[in-house]
Amino acid sequence: MLPQRVAEEIETNRQRYVAELTDFLRIPSVSTDSEYAENTRQSAEWVVNKLKKLGFQTELRETAGHPVVCGHLVSDASLPTLLIYGHYDVQPPDPLDEWVTPPFSPDIRDGYIYARGATDNKGQCLTYFEAMEAILAVSGKLPLNVKVLVEGEEEIGSPNLGPFLQANLDELKTDVIAISDGSQFAPDIPAITYGLRGLSYLEVGVQGPRFDLHSGSFGGLVANPVQVLSEMLAQLKNEDGTVAIPNFYDDVLELDPRERQEMAALSVDEVELRKYLGVDELVGEPDRSIVERKTARPTLDVNGIWGGFAGEGAKTIIPARAGAKVSMRLVPYQRAATINELFKNFVYSIAPPGVEIQISEMHGSDPVLVERDQPAIQAAARAIEFGFGKYPLFIREGGSIPIVGLFQEELGCKSILLMGWGSPDDGAHSPNERFSLEDFHRGILSAAALFYALEESFEA
Repeated sequence: MLPQRVAEEIETNRQRYVAELTDFLRIPSVSTDSEYAENTRQSAEWVVNKLKKLGFQTELRETAGHPVVCGHLVSDASLPTLLIYGHYDVQPPDPLDEWVTPPFSPDIRDGYIYARGATDNKGQCLTYFEAMEAILAVSGKLPLNVKVLVEGEEEIGSPNLGPFLQANLDELKTDVIAISDGSQFAPDIPAITYGLRGLSYLEVGVQGPRFDLHSGSFGGLVANPVQVLSEMLAQLKNEDGTVAIPNFYDDVLELDPRERQEMAALSVDEVELRKYLGVDELVGEPDRSIVERKTARPTLDVNGIWGGFAGEGAKTIIPARAGAKVSMRLVPYQRAATINELFKNFVYSIAPPGVEIQISEMHGSDPVLVERDQPAIQAAARAIEFGFGKYPLFIREGGSIPIVGLFQEELGCKSILLMGWGSPDDGAHSPNERFSLEDFHRGILSAAALFYALEESFEA
């Protein structure tokens, strides 16, 4: 599948690829924090420069937020087109004191590179660039026409990418889209994702008295916002782990028997999983397998809560306000807009007198399903088998990639390849995020093989 000379070129340049990844990871492109705005743009410019070196016609395109990198390389106008998507922004590194080495000072140890963005998504995105560089070095052209779209707001829900796609539909038209922004099913068990959960993310505020009160003077007279918020949050879930919001499950598409059987058959060492997570017991819907709960069932989680005094010592107050952030993972055919309204209606309905409730929508996306049996998916499976030495599993992913739904809706592309080179224990979004250098190498091999596998599938 992959010409031997291309494979040899990739092997020859292994260390140089790691050096380039290290350089990329040094840039603190935290899209959520305005203090990092200049660094985030620097990361986008790094991508532009890399693509220009490969011969791409490349531009940094402005949006209402962080810029988008667009690149085009036409090998032959008659050939099919592959669009490669990635993102150059990263999650905030907090809490900093839990990192063994600084998050933006990449460190290589035990076969891994540790840094924020290592696996999500700079390392995985870079595999495609290095794969194309190797192919171009050997043959002088790519087997397909290629477009590249690398954004800087994925970690905040891609708020400006929808309008960007709508304004550039003709330019971004494509036959296949490749996205590597996830992980294998388990270490050394590669996978292709055909389903992604959606997301509804809201913030709840509870306002009580107009300022903090002395609890001795006013306790028993006014509603305590922290107490009220805690009681309301507790009512969002049932004892069996299901969501208590009325009509929450109305639009859920149940898994077909084949999918449930496949998920139940996937090997999960519960003891090792609990050990890795540092918990004594796993929770959730008791009649669902671990994989099903983790990837294909809707959920609700409180992501953060604040209010009152939490400093050293004692301060006897009734807080004036309290707040929480709540996220819900959605499955087909749930819709974020519908779930947001159901959430608001329920929270308002259980709010007691004496407080004012404010609910704001942060960001969200709808769930996605991709047809598994199409030729491009099978081509991707062959490419992964070449790179990783194993035929991939077909899985659903518990996380959300908002761009996938946008690609389906705005570009009308149904051949979307979701191939994660990372590992579930890479610690994406956590301290000490890492990426296996072996997976980085295998990802480059798989990405290179993908070009030839897709070429064969279109010729068939």
